[in-house]
Amino acid sequence: MSQAAADTDLLKMSGLVEASGVPAPTIKHYLREGLLPEPVKTSRNMAWYRPETVERIRLIKRLQEERYMPLKAIRKLFEEDPDQAEAMLDVEDRILERALARERTRTGPAEIRKYGVPKKVLDRLAEIGILTPNSRGYSPSDVTIIEAMSRFRAGGYDEQIGFTVYDTLRYKHALEALVKEEVDVLMDRLDGEMPPERAVELIEAGVEPLKDLIAALHTKLMVEEVERRR
Repeated sequence: MSQAAADTDLLKMSGLVEASGVPAPTIKHYLREGLLPEPVKTSRNMAWYRPETVERIRLIKRLQEERYMPLKAIRKLFEEDPDQAEAMLDVEDRILERALARERTRTGPAEIRKYGVPKKVLDRLAEIGILTPNSRGYSPSDVTIIEAMSRFRAGGYDEQIGFTVYDTLRYKHALEALVKEEVDVLMDRLDGEMPPERAVELIEAGVEPLKDLIAALHTKLMVEEVERRR
């Protein structure tokens, strides 16, 4: 190793693979795509990589696996603002951490019985992904859904007039597209523009108003559609 490499803790390819957990062919592909800083070459066949290259490789993998970003889009992001990529993931991590913290409490089946929703209905809702219970019971979001289902059934929305658990999929599918677009817009507008903690606070502050907005729009659109069919 040259004195320069020793002084700056540069890594050989083998060290880069070990530190990043990414195989050499993938790293070489990133290099060819211009996603990594050029190595320090001490001879024709010897290259040394800066320690920060490890974090860049890990960041690329996260953007690929968590944001499903193609390498072309990642390269453009790095060219425009390298710090934005890390800020984007940081905001998402904090949102997920807070959401999961709220969802970690569980309500057992015995307490769920008070809502009067038959077990077969609960099981079917879990089968189609509306509910996600685990061995400890149901999450707070699950409980809210079960309570809503109970109120639906009490109001006459039941199997006798053709309403089944599969009707919930209509809302799930519609909301999936809406939520994807909403998260994309939020990330585009907030990433790198403010500290991650403030971005998360802003997003959380919009949760309740958003619920009211969706409910009010649903009512207006329902009335407009019924009037249109008269």
